[in-house]
Amino acid sequence: MPEPSSALRVLNQEIVSCRKCPRLVKYREKVAREKRRAYRDCEYWGKPVPGFGDGQAQLLILGLAPAAHGANRTGRMFTGDRSGDFLYAALHQAGFANQPVSRNRDDGLELDRAYIAAACRCAPPDNKPLPREVSNCRGYLERELEILKPKAILALGKIAWDAYLKILKQRGVIASRTPYRFAHGAEAEVAPETPRLFAVYHPSQQNTQTGRVTPAMYCKVLARIRRFLETLPASFKPISRS
Repeated sequence: MPEPSSALRVLNQEIVSCRKCPRLVKYREKVAREKRRAYRDCEYWGKPVPGFGDGQAQLLILGLAPAAHGANRTGRMFTGDRSGDFLYAALHQAGFANQPVSRNRDDGLELDRAYIAAACRCAPPDNKPLPREVSNCRGYLERELEILKPKAILALGKIAWDAYLKILKQRGVIASRTPYRFAHGAEAEVAPETPRLFAVYHPSQQNTQTGRVTPAMYCKVLARIRRFLETLPASFKPISRS
């Protein structure tokens, strides 16, 4: 089997070239052509957004979908919008990112022991992917799980939480998603030899600007994840960085 970094590169190339969902293809490309006035001089990405992060990650962070003028513009998950500003500041504080900001693909941002993916890889109208569109992307997430073999998963919102549990249900790992209820701060040891599942509210502007979710709330959950990873057996400990 290829090394994780090589396997992820191959997978990400497939993701970027995907055209499985006509509605999403039409929308993402329309946004990239018409642009928002504030970004009229920018060249939009306008394609599916691949995962981003450490190829040896122990934490997989699972979001909803690229934002139309955020990741759909910059080509990197949670980059170029206020949701990303909130998320990466929290990851930096928790020690999973080398800097607190994410502006573009060449800004020097690196993740340590963490990798970010999404339930849906294309920007959807009104930030609401259809169930069949999430289903079309499920195979990409399954392959990321197989390549990375993370020890923890952080679901950013209920759709991400449900998308992961649906994979486990379809594989016969769990009989039902019902016992695993989404809530900010939820934590579940779903089944033996599966990643520990954690949850937070999505860092959308609707949540962060209304105070439904705060930096302190994210800090608390990320600290729990760090403690969990630090308790893993020595063979599962994060690879030390020189």
